[in-house]
Amino acid sequence: MNRVFCIIGKSASGKDKLYARLMERDDISLRHVVMYTTRPIRDKEENGREYFFTTQEDFRKALDAGRVIEYRVYDTYYGKWYYYTMDDGQIDLTSGSYLMIGTLETYAAIRDRFGAENVIPLYIEVEDGERLMRAIQRERKQKTPKYEEMCRRFLADQEDFSEEKIAAAGITKRFENREGEMDRCLAELAAYIHVF
Repeated sequence: MNRVFCIIGKSASGKDKLYARLMERDDISLRHVVMYTTRPIRDKEENGREYFFTTQEDFRKALDAGRVIEYRVYDTYYGKWYYYTMDDGQIDLTSGSYLMIGTLETYAAIRDRFGAENVIPLYIEVEDGERLMRAIQRERKQKTPKYEEMCRRFLADQEDFSEEKIAAAGITKRFENREGEMDRCLAELAAYIHVF
């Protein structure tokens, strides 16, 4: 049976790297789901690969047309940024299994849309001090680092991914992505995906 696997975790937990590495594996056949955002594109990102980068007007039109499955808005240091999943035909469980990245809210909305038996959470966990160091290193590589937004997001994650909210989402399985151990985490994720 086909599934949607949803990688979930706080900022700088390694979701993007794990996602890319899982998509490269020959032993797992998963299709790509690209989400949408109104935030500015980062250095080395490509439209349609990490996200579809849109405007707030594009988002409002899609929302008004009933094409938005779920969305989150972050009141950032640089203004409001929307992240959203569109009903754009990317997910068709009759044709294969999918891998996507999201938040707890993303997971819950996708689960509610496609059924709990069809949507599997892959919760990535990293110790907070390590996450903060990763976030700083990532931001330093940007042409125009946005440290204020990085700090806001780091602090917001403490509430957004509280133990109460993780439990309320029904997430019990966790994958620890410690520094220098991504290959182990990747192997655990792949083995778990194979169970389905």
